[in-house]
Amino acid sequence: MKLAVNGADKSFGKKKAVEHIDLSVEEGTIHGLLGSNGAGKTTLMKVMSGIYKADTGSVTYDDNNIFENPSVKSDVIFMHDIPFFFKGATLKKMAKFYKTMYKNWSDDRFRQLAAHFGIVTDKQLNQMSKGMKRQAAFILAFSARPKVMLLDEPFDGLDPIMRKQVKNILMQDIANHNMTVVASSHNLREMEDLCDSVSIMHDGKILYHKELTDIRGTHCKLQIAFKELPGDEFFTDLNIVHHKTKGRIITCIVKGNIDQLEEKVTKYNPLMYDILPLTLEEIFTYEMGELGYEISNIIVE
Repeated sequence: MKLAVNGADKSFGKKKAVEHIDLSVEEGTIHGLLGSNGAGKTTLMKVMSGIYKADTGSVTYDDNNIFENPSVKSDVIFMHDIPFFFKGATLKKMAKFYKTMYKNWSDDRFRQLAAHFGIVTDKQLNQMSKGMKRQAAFILAFSARPKVMLLDEPFDGLDPIMRKQVKNILMQDIANHNMTVVASSHNLREMEDLCDSVSIMHDGKILYHKELTDIRGTHCKLQIAFKELPGDEFFTDLNIVHHKTKGRIITCIVKGNIDQLEEKVTKYNPLMYDILPLTLEEIFTYEMGELGYEISNIIVE
């Protein structure tokens, strides 16, 4: 299912938590919604899941509004950053509830996943650790076989091995069932190898939205050594947006069409050079800097 948010606003009293959001996520992809705590990510996720109604604008899946639309909601699962279970409920009891809510629920998958994660299905969930509760929430979500999964800080509380297992199942469902995923986080490194596209939220607004393939195709780090340092035309010619010089070595960030970068570099007769990929954090540091924001205030906490 294709997700489309069109001009969505959401306020609580005088506080505007989400302000005129436009966002489109293609079917069968993972979109990373990035930003610090308080940026508006959770509120936007609740609007996208139909828990909240947007004050203005709309949220649609395959052109169908989600709010008060059970036929759409049965294909969309929202997993809160703090998993919610009924008081005194066991995983088995929660599974019975989910089965009534989600038309694609699979009993076979529920049994397989519970066994795989080693969760006792008749133990009260409120007696489990934070990590076990998170695993239980994923078992329920995966067993429901949704077409769209909305995940709010999904890997918080999971150890590295469990994170890898959850990510593997997530990727399998995307590949095999064309599931669409939106995952919110303030951890850039967590999202870097997972997402197809990313947005950055700050103060209820989306400041930045791009496909990762587009980002990586237009940014790189260049480390280059010279016998004699070049003049200012070097930085202009290569479209260098940031650089540091130490002795005869220049480390710089290049933005733009990098396909012809090697050809341009060799014109200046370097002693040696290396073209390296940038991390998301490095990319956003310069992108947000151009917009007048410090990335450390938006993402890193």
